Amino acid sequence: MNRKELAQIIADKTSLPFNKANAALGEFLISVREAVKKGEEVRLVGFGTFKLGRRAERVGVNPQTKEKMKLPAVKVPKFKAGKSFKKLVN
Repeated sequence: MNRKELAQIIADKTSLPFNKANAALGEFLISVREAVKKGEEVRLVGFGTFKLGRRAERVGVNPQTKEKMKLPAVKVPKFKAGKSFKKLVN
């Protein structure tokens, strides 16, 4: 499913016009991105938690040249599925 299909499902289930459902979905995504970027957790009970993780500096290997190189520490977005979401999937 892509964003357009998800917006259409939201529109169908809420009786909103597609453009308003798509705009609401867009604002939701922007809000989650901005919160995680600031280091905040976005916790949606029953669905999951979006948060900022950190990956430490490490040594990697270039697969073509087998040369070792230093990879810098980076921030990465993480998602942890909620208990009821995991249960639904299994």
